[in-house]
Amino acid sequence: MQHSRRKFIRKGLAATAAIPLISSGLLSCKTKTTNSLSILILGGTSFLGPNQIKYALERGHKVAIFTRGKTQPNVNKTVFDNVEHLVGDRENNLKALENRKWDVVIDNSGHKATWTKKTAELLKETCGLYLYTSSTGVYFPYKTDDIKENQKLVLKMPEVLEDEILKLEYGYGVMKANSELEAINAFGKERTIIVRPTYMFGPGDKTDRFIHWPIRLAKGGEILVPGKTNDPVQYIDVRDVAEFMIRLAEDKAVGTYNVVGPSEQETMLAFINKTKDTFNAENSIIQIDDYDFLKEHNIYYLIPWIMQDEYNYGSARINNRLALKTGLTFRDIKTSIKETHNWWYSDNLTDKRRAEVETNNSSVLVRERELIKIWKER
Repeated sequence: MQHSRRKFIRKGLAATAAIPLISSGLLSCKTKTTNSLSILILGGTSFLGPNQIKYALERGHKVAIFTRGKTQPNVNKTVFDNVEHLVGDRENNLKALENRKWDVVIDNSGHKATWTKKTAELLKETCGLYLYTSSTGVYFPYKTDDIKENQKLVLKMPEVLEDEILKLEYGYGVMKANSELEAINAFGKERTIIVRPTYMFGPGDKTDRFIHWPIRLAKGGEILVPGKTNDPVQYIDVRDVAEFMIRLAEDKAVGTYNVVGPSEQETMLAFINKTKDTFNAENSIIQIDDYDFLKEHNIYYLIPWIMQDEYNYGSARINNRLALKTGLTFRDIKTSIKETHNWWYSDNLTDKRRAEVETNNSSVLVRERELIKIWKER
């Protein structure tokens, strides 16, 4: 299978992806709540965590994080001065969590079902709620549309599976699905919240899955857009996920939620037409809708676009109505792209880090001009 797609999946798995008032995000006001919560975040320094911490502190909550003490955040760095730091290891050292009480546990780093089981069992008598950060990856393979939270999940790896990419995708989904069950087994459905985000993007993203678009749209010119006219996309700003999770905890809104944007179904072309004038740069769209051509040139994804096949038909057809009804809000996509672009070129990152993406010879970003030339001449 294709090298770049394998790299994309591995990196992505390692990082863990309405009315006008809702669409604008104005409902997600950052005011203090009446009752301050004590919140423990398992993880907290990567991508989702710093945004959860920032929002929770703004709303008057107290936060502790449990980490190995190794990962340094690359966004919202100053908020970490106001949290309690507990050091340990999900694999074999939970001592810092013993004999402690919190109102809410948010599990961002449950990368093994056994990890979730150990922490949930340890904390079930002393903590109120367990909020597990899962993924829409639990629905893999995505063979249907309108995928709701009650869809039956795959809990075991297929016995015969030779393709390495499929092993990774199945393995991640199975791990997340079983981790959800471990949280529920320990805390019970009446004290468990499961959040299943789609592909997240925004300031702090270490996966590099979405950064192509903020970089590319700012440059202008002929922009390669892969996919057929009706190929759907789904995506969400990480801050919208983080803030929704904190509000779920405040409201004790137990249950399972597909945390997916945008508010209504959208195609890749609609996404581009909506965002192409984000920056003051003249551009034109070059749509490449031939899957054979895209495969020949090793383009299987350009998040939020993913090539539609028998395994990914429903990956961008996830039903988000329950989350919308429960208060999920969305920032304006242009604002999100601009702020992600500003973060990318800020002091939060080094020139070396940026160069890893912007000078990567296998990327569409670098190959784009040549690909468009070949497409026009074919």
